[in-house]
Amino acid sequence: MGVKNLWDILESCKKRLPLHHLRNKRVCVDLSCWIVQLCNANKSHCVVKEKLYLKSLFHRLRALIALNCSLIFVTDGSIPAIKVSTYRRRLNAGSEPHRDAGNQQNVSSVKRNMGSEFSCMIKDAKLLGGALGIPCLDGIEEAEAQCAFLNSESLCDGCFTLDSDVFLFGARTVYRDICLADGGYVVCYEMDDIEAKLGFGRNSLITLAVLLGSDYSQGVRGFGPESACQIVKAIGDSSVLQRFVSEGLSITKKQKGSKRSHNSTHDNKENDADHRRKVKGREHDLPTDNPFLQVIDAYLRPKCHSADSVAVHRVLALYPFDRSELHQICAKFFEWPPEKTDEYILPKIAERNLRRFANLRSSSSALQLNLPIEEMPVKCPVSSIVKQRKIQGRDYFEVSWEAMDGLESSVVPADLIESACPEKIVEFFERKARKQKPARKPRAKTKEVEMKELDKKLQELLLDIDQARTTATNAISFGVLSSTKILSPVAGIDRALQSRHIHNFSGGQDGEDGICKEASSSETEVIDLISPPPECRRHRARSVDVIDLTDSDVGASPEHARKARELRLFVASIRDEINAHSGS
Repeated sequence: MGVKNLWDILESCKKRLPLHHLRNKRVCVDLSCWIVQLCNANKSHCVVKEKLYLKSLFHRLRALIALNCSLIFVTDGSIPAIKVSTYRRRLNAGSEPHRDAGNQQNVSSVKRNMGSEFSCMIKDAKLLGGALGIPCLDGIEEAEAQCAFLNSESLCDGCFTLDSDVFLFGARTVYRDICLADGGYVVCYEMDDIEAKLGFGRNSLITLAVLLGSDYSQGVRGFGPESACQIVKAIGDSSVLQRFVSEGLSITKKQKGSKRSHNSTHDNKENDADHRRKVKGREHDLPTDNPFLQVIDAYLRPKCHSADSVAVHRVLALYPFDRSELHQICAKFFEWPPEKTDEYILPKIAERNLRRFANLRSSSSALQLNLPIEEMPVKCPVSSIVKQRKIQGRDYFEVSWEAMDGLESSVVPADLIESACPEKIVEFFERKARKQKPARKPRAKTKEVEMKELDKKLQELLLDIDQARTTATNAISFGVLSSTKILSPVAGIDRALQSRHIHNFSGGQDGEDGICKEASSSETEVIDLISPPPECRRHRARSVDVIDLTDSDVGASPEHARKARELRLFVASIRDEINAHSGS
């Protein structure tokens, strides 16, 4: 699977990036590597029978779809002639005769067995991808070579593969692994980092493949990763291939000899004669024509679809997902009902559509076309914001979707709404402000509390009446006040209090009628202010349910307000008259 030990050599250049690094990118996928990876991740014996690898692929795809990551599946074509011996050796567990390696020029490329179990797994993955709108490019030979070519021609932003020789084919950005747990991440290698940190360009990596071994060569005996890297660095990336083509393995002797002249300790560890015997013996085993030429040519000029080919133009287009076909595939492979399939995929499709709308608005703003949302050539997929949400410490909005069959609402990141349709956020908060509940009114007093307060007021009024009666009696006894002055319009109220005709006065109709009738029938009666009030009168007055004779007549009947006002005027007139006589 690539160049021996190359991933270990490139370990210092490995980067772990968050999954959203793939947002809005176009990435090629070596589909065979993904299937192998998903099968290895699940050690169950039924991984193929129960399509567990395909279910894992589905969830990986839906996560990338939500990020608007446009994927292109790339599959292997025929086996290159230079790789036939390696391929047969792997199938036969090393039983293939070694003579095939020396006769590679007479071997043509070999078609793969499309009826094998693995080929059937690839077909299922292509069907699933097609239903999700993911095109597939069938390579002429090596899938990683086709991915690298598209990346080097800037037709995609990176390649997903496990084969390290993708760098030798010209790839610039390679994603080796992807994880969806804990927010998700990808393992990434950049050719710029490899050149800056290790000093290895494409030519140097091809030379390492020659020395260490790869799918195209068995390598040179006696070279490990450290010694091979030292030789390649010493020669330099610009001339290393040319030197190997012209001088062959003899250049390795010169470099090792140069190193030994500066390091005597290393000389003691390895006998010079043994080293020369190893190298010369290996040279003798190689064909008389330079074997490096075939390997170098296979990496520098792989058989791929050209950038202007119909096949490449086809896969670079955007494809919608086929909902009905996806229902059929998920029902066939996973036994899912359509509702479950929609629950998984529709929120991701809606989020992808929103990201595309956000990209459109961003592009128009970059062109100084700051169009309002209603004037955009594409309608905003968000109908309105339902409410705010917070998931794992991040801000989200639950939104309702416009014309999204099968999906009414789902949750999307808040920053996506801010970039795609900030107007919807303004509308949401304005609507929220209008729906704010008014200030709470003070709680109405309970009937029990109200009755206690009214009873207290009645007691105070009765005390005033007693005082007025005492004052009037004294005034009559001294001849200050005539008994004829004692006629009062409140006689009806006094009689009502005595006979307990007042009950539920504040809200009861019977109470109002009772006092009004009693008052109307006693217009000429005289209040006895001389005799002290009997105890029964006070006792009965305390049992009155509700009566309000305060200065505030709000809520009382007109008749009640009038009688209370007359009573207060009567008491005040008696006091004024007494004060006037006492002053004289």
